[in-house]
Amino acid sequence: MQGNTFRATTGVLTSLLISCAMGGAAFAADPKPATETTRKANAAVLENLPFDDVQDFEDVARGFIAPLPNDGVINNTGGDTVWELSQYQFAEGMGASDTVNPSLWRQLQLLAKGGLFEVTPRIYQVRGADLSNITFIEGDTGVIVMDPCISVATAKAGLELYRAHRGDKPVLGVIHTHSHIDHFGGVRSVVDEDALAAGNVKIVAPEGFVEEAVSENVFAGNHMGRRASYMYGNLLPKGPKGGLGTGLGLGTSTGLATLIEPTDVITEDGQIVEIDGLTFEFVLAPGSEAPAEMHYYTPELKAMSLAENANHTLHNLYTLRGAKVRNARAWSSYLHQAIERWGDEAEVLYGPHHWPTWGNQKIVDHVKKQRDVYKYLNDQTLRLANMGYNMLEASEMMKLPDELAKYWPNRGYYGSYNHNVKAVWNFYLGWFDGNPSRLNPLPPVEAGKKFVEYMGGADAVVAKAKADFDAGEYRWVAQVLDNVVMADPNNVVAKTILADALEQLGYQAESGPWRNFYLSGATELRNGIKELPVPKTDSPDIVRSMPMEMFFDYLAVRLNGERAAGKKIMMNFTLTDLDKAYGVAVENGVLNYYQDPFEDADVSIDVSRQEFNDVILGEATLQEKIDGNQATLSGDPVAFTEFTGLLDSFEFWWPIVTPKEAM
Repeated sequence: MQGNTFRATTGVLTSLLISCAMGGAAFAADPKPATETTRKANAAVLENLPFDDVQDFEDVARGFIAPLPNDGVINNTGGDTVWELSQYQFAEGMGASDTVNPSLWRQLQLLAKGGLFEVTPRIYQVRGADLSNITFIEGDTGVIVMDPCISVATAKAGLELYRAHRGDKPVLGVIHTHSHIDHFGGVRSVVDEDALAAGNVKIVAPEGFVEEAVSENVFAGNHMGRRASYMYGNLLPKGPKGGLGTGLGLGTSTGLATLIEPTDVITEDGQIVEIDGLTFEFVLAPGSEAPAEMHYYTPELKAMSLAENANHTLHNLYTLRGAKVRNARAWSSYLHQAIERWGDEAEVLYGPHHWPTWGNQKIVDHVKKQRDVYKYLNDQTLRLANMGYNMLEASEMMKLPDELAKYWPNRGYYGSYNHNVKAVWNFYLGWFDGNPSRLNPLPPVEAGKKFVEYMGGADAVVAKAKADFDAGEYRWVAQVLDNVVMADPNNVVAKTILADALEQLGYQAESGPWRNFYLSGATELRNGIKELPVPKTDSPDIVRSMPMEMFFDYLAVRLNGERAAGKKIMMNFTLTDLDKAYGVAVENGVLNYYQDPFEDADVSIDVSRQEFNDVILGEATLQEKIDGNQATLSGDPVAFTEFTGLLDSFEFWWPIVTPKEAM
């Protein structure tokens, strides 16, 4: 989730926030073929990478037991399809189309191999049933589940497939390697509630897991979710001219996500948890691929898992859906620590994405190369920065040595060298490169209008762009026509050529998310904004786990500061079932909360957290709870009405490739 999680969500509270706005179609057009420039670019990839190395194809098939039933179609309890592996099977046995980077096509063929696999005796995985794997580790009497997918339907399908071939073993433990949703969302479908209540199931997660699991997609969740619909290709048909997965996995399921608070929290390196006769030694890796993440080793099985920090792809130091920049230096150091700690013993390396690595020498070599690709990007970006090159220059200049660049697991199927260099730059130096001409540029619409004016008008720019398109200068065409579209979103010719340029860039991209962004942008330019299913995390479990303090912080994000200017509203909220009370104040254009209620509040509201959850989920309004005697309000009701009138709601389907003002 992302992967990276995760990764592809609309965020908690979306039911309170989203007012879907449909953009009108500009012009309808089917995907176009690859140009000669794109065909040559993709053909060059075949010459430059070691396609004769087929070890990954042997490894991805190793231990195969059974395919996913029903051709990999998974439905929820309501009969809605939440996952469909079969839509990716077009790649099986085919050579790469000229509309696909051959390296990304190779990764798709590997990822499309789904089903139940034996990793090693007592460790089994179901792959290809969601963005992430679900792993089953057999103890003496039961099974421990690692990272149960995004949704209850896909995790349930994985558990059923495992049990069909390995017996009906009870789940006695769950390990969440980190805080992205594709590693915890299906937990309630694998845990027996009675066994959990009786203390017979352990749920193990790293320190900060719940806070990070809930918070990542809250404060900027609406924006992040919209971009995730591009990143994960949710809006694209699957095929050689459309979506090919993400490089980390095939896509994201769209079912219900759940969350159970851990019973065992890992707070220090070397912490041991014993589950059903097996020993799990944990080491924390915060601030790497996720803010809360951990590695572990099981000595009885000589098995190591490095969560999402060692994969068969270059990962993201910055995820294009939007998130905090990750620490490449720390990421590398955690992999180095794993080599020092367990590198002499491990015989199998498995994770929540991709296929395992077997054999001690191969494991150490793999982890070293993954360690060093992040270390190289970190160190060389800083070297270039200290030599005086800016972020864009450094990202263009970055060249990895062949021993890293031609190692298949280091290819940029999910992250990319280009945007990871920009991430390192931002981690240390922020967005500004020091050139005062770039300190305060005009925003896109205003800049677009001036740019078009300087270039002699839209027709002149479009004519030049058409010539550059014919010459294969797609990056420049996209850059220049973005200005024209921002200046005039109704310019169909400009949008047509811009869409064509983005499409060719997508066809050439090795990174799954880059391809998805380019092709999604082209689709939106041609056909307007279309509301399609995307993963959501606004489930009761996740809302229940959100502390009230976090909810108040989110209200502060929704507060329209300009409308709140000059107002002072003092409110008390009492959660009757938790015996907790807060003071919430609007003043100076901001919202703050206090751990104690006010003596002179304008309005006081008493409500149980359970009833308030309905309000958070958007299933009811607070006024409806008051009218139904499930909440009480004392003081001035006008004050509360005034407060709610200061809160903005967020539209989810905002335009990405055209100006916001055009809606």
